[in-house]
Amino acid sequence: MTEGPFRMNWISNYVRPKINSLFSRREVPENLWTKCPECGTMLFHRELADNLNVCSNCEHHMAITPRDRFTKLFDGGIFVEIKVPDVTVDPLQFRDQKKYPDRLKAAQKASGEKEAMLVVTGEVARTPIVAVAQDFSFMAGSMGMYVGNAIIAAAKAAVEMKRPLVLFSAAGGARMQEGILSLMQMPRTTVAVQMLKEAGLPYVVVLTHPTTGGVTASYAMLGDVQIAEPNALICFAGPRVIEQTIREKLPEGFQRAEYLLDHGMLDRVTHRKKMREELVTIVRMLSGQSPAIAGDLPAPALATAAATTAT
Repeated sequence: MTEGPFRMNWISNYVRPKINSLFSRREVPENLWTKCPECGTMLFHRELADNLNVCSNCEHHMAITPRDRFTKLFDGGIFVEIKVPDVTVDPLQFRDQKKYPDRLKAAQKASGEKEAMLVVTGEVARTPIVAVAQDFSFMAGSMGMYVGNAIIAAAKAAVEMKRPLVLFSAAGGARMQEGILSLMQMPRTTVAVQMLKEAGLPYVVVLTHPTTGGVTASYAMLGDVQIAEPNALICFAGPRVIEQTIREKLPEGFQRAEYLLDHGMLDRVTHRKKMREELVTIVRMLSGQSPAIAGDLPAPALATAAATTAT
């Protein structure tokens, strides 16, 4: 009497799940692997993060968020955010396929950030700096009123603390949803850069892929030293627009970092893994400071050094 139900329970509770587990497709989390857009190599996410989002096969520099960049840049990954004044949301009541506030909310949810720029301060190899970085994943890093306020806040903080300012640019240009108000950020940020120059403080710009439009036409090209990451697209109008305008084929690598370096528009093209050391050297040199001590330890005391030499 009990054999039938027992047998059904055994089949349904043990045999069937076992068969399903053998033949069913295992779900693999999508965020475990990243495909390099340049060479197609599948990269494990932890190894990619440890390599600063640089492909280990072809050295292609992928996008990196400001927080991840700053975690690797600052000593111990420690930095303090500088508050940026809020702006009026949707001042023009702009709407295309979506309302502008809805686009902002979607970008905030996807990126986890309030806006397209992060302003912080901290120490890099014991060298205090103020740093700013644009997040291309936030509406293509577009320059709006908040970005203008962020650069002004960074410049003011640098002047007050007497620290150099390092800016990492990554943008598709001005933000169309804010119209003329976004274009007004070009002179505003230019004035902010002038504040640094009048205070005698270094302003170093690192141009990352891509830096275009009104950003290139303002604060991104006003640095005392202009550095770029390898193969970064840096331009005002894109190559396709120029080709359509002049009806000619552009040279190979036109508007890429290496091409601009060869033609005198950049000072350096530096690999992301060497950027920290490069920035420390340049900032300390421009500030009139002695070279940074190698390693993460302070210089040994004279007595200790003498004892070590004696032994």
